Amino acid sequence: MGSNNVELNKPHAVCIPYPAQGHINPMLKLAKILHHKGFHITFVNTEFNHRRLLRSRGPHSLDGLSSFRFETIPDGLPNCDADATQDIPSLCKSTTETCLGPFRDLLAKLNDTNNTSNAPPVTCIVSDGTMSFTLAAAQEIGVPEVLFWTTSACGFLGYMHYTTLIEKGFSPLKDASYLTNGYLETTLDCIPGMKDVRLRDLPSFLRTTNPDEFMVKFALQETERARKASAIVINTFETLESEVLESLRNLLPPVYPIGPLHLLVKHIDDENLKGLRSSLWKEEPECIQWLDNKEPNSVVYVNYGSITVMTPDQLIEFAWGLANSQLEFLWIIRPDIVSGYESILPPEFMEETKNRGMLASWCSQEEVLDHPAIGGFLTHSGWNSTLESITSGVPMLCWPFLRNNKQIVGLVRQNGVLEWKLIIM
Repeated sequence: MGSNNVELNKPHAVCIPYPAQGHINPMLKLAKILHHKGFHITFVNTEFNHRRLLRSRGPHSLDGLSSFRFETIPDGLPNCDADATQDIPSLCKSTTETCLGPFRDLLAKLNDTNNTSNAPPVTCIVSDGTMSFTLAAAQEIGVPEVLFWTTSACGFLGYMHYTTLIEKGFSPLKDASYLTNGYLETTLDCIPGMKDVRLRDLPSFLRTTNPDEFMVKFALQETERARKASAIVINTFETLESEVLESLRNLLPPVYPIGPLHLLVKHIDDENLKGLRSSLWKEEPECIQWLDNKEPNSVVYVNYGSITVMTPDQLIEFAWGLANSQLEFLWIIRPDIVSGYESILPPEFMEETKNRGMLASWCSQEEVLDHPAIGGFLTHSGWNSTLESITSGVPMLCWPFLRNNKQIVGLVRQNGVLEWKLIIM
């Protein structure tokens, strides 16, 4: 009885990430830290991603602990069992329009006094910054909500100034010629805290000729709602983004940099928590075994993240670049990386690189970047990858793919090209 009373007196955080790999990973790390600090945790995945996690990690991988539990809500999209990232605009639209009802029902279940789960009542919600529909539910049950923005602070600040950019006529573009006539090189001076930012450095969906572009409207909606949160937390650190964070603090509720989360979570010595993983693809441990036989700083690691897609020609161009480098490499090629096609590489490439390259569909990136054999990282410049590379001291070769990735490259460049040995493609 005593232990039940202790459990019921704990603060109870409901953590709900945006349903994509790059958002689930940092949210799970934050949830583990909160649990370590004494919180009861309910972690909410979509049904689609719950199934994917069970496939990649095993049927009991989400059984959780008595004080760290997993729940699901539907994402509103048609049923699908593909082992691939869902279409991001469709997912944003669906979560915004359909997820509030199921989330309300889940909170009601968690707070039901007749529930035999021995879980304490919900005392706060920690939601991804792009799942702001949850703010209404938090207000209804009278608990504070913290929004967790998993992007960089500079990426978030860019989103916060979309209204300014639209008012000043930078978006939408007048016509398609503005994509190639040099207009995108325009330097912007209307975002306090960000220096030497060009229009081309901002998220790609701003470079549209469509005044009704959904992703622009979605970003405007989410950033406006962010002002209603009890606080904003960002997976960054003061030394890296001090000026940007100061600018954000002038616009928003309390803003706290809480990163890098992947380093903080390493200090938690709890084997049960370590067993809770968030990879939506099955990781191949052979990657680490292969690296164990390589010389220090001898291997180029190539990974374009969890949602980047490319054309078959781009994939083949990267392949021959790696072949012609004459370097050893570990190349992660997701099954869905080539949109609409199989990721087939030329047999000539396979023959040329058979003794110095390893191909895999997914890996534990933190382990790989921490491995002494890694000498460089060819990356899409996602924020998680950038933070992990910085803290591991691995030089980056950047191929920024989408949204705020070019802003991230700009941030890295401003903070020391020579120190980080950054090269931009």
